[in-house]
Amino acid sequence: MTQQQTINDFMEVLSSKQPVPGGGGASALAGGLAAALGLMVGNLTVGKKRYAEVEAEVISMMERLTAARGEMTRLIDEDGEVFAPLAAAYGLPTGTEEEKEYKAQVMEKNLLAASLVPVRVMELAAELLELLEELEKKGSVMAVSDVGVAAQFARTALTGAVMNVYINTKSMKNREKAEEINDRAAETMDRGVALADRIYECVLARLKGNDKR
Repeated sequence: MTQQQTINDFMEVLSSKQPVPGGGGASALAGGLAAALGLMVGNLTVGKKRYAEVEAEVISMMERLTAARGEMTRLIDEDGEVFAPLAAAYGLPTGTEEEKEYKAQVMEKNLLAASLVPVRVMELAAELLELLEELEKKGSVMAVSDVGVAAQFARTALTGAVMNVYINTKSMKNREKAEEINDRAAETMDRGVALADRIYECVLARLKGNDKR
């Protein structure tokens, strides 16, 4: 379980020949880091007189960030859990028509499962970005750069996970379902990346002194 690993343990396994964790788990990890950085900004904001008016809002955001961090950590493991049966399905025999039909059914089921986990990573990353946009406005000015870094980690979660969606949906036989998932991913991708880039530009402007907030 990811929760029981050190950072070094995770990177060692990620570096190895083992099929999981891979890009999907790494994308979820990026999302978890985005949530963690957002929480750091919240912790640096709460309790300061300067931010008393927004403290309740920040605390509410931190509760959602905590939940998102936990779910992203869970999704690292779930990505591996759905990939294992898919990898095994590729090795199923196809010597008879019955075997071919069975393999096709098993593949379709596991391709769908392996597509939906990264979609959830993407949607959660987009939710994180909505919170980070608010933190950029209301969080401690001392941690504004951390909001920008968090937004980039969330962006990575999005752009990484979408590739895991497409690599699985392209092999699905049910093209209607595959395109439904692709559309869901594409909409989330467009919305999330635009938001991430907007946050990043706002943070850069503030760091360069072009925004006098």
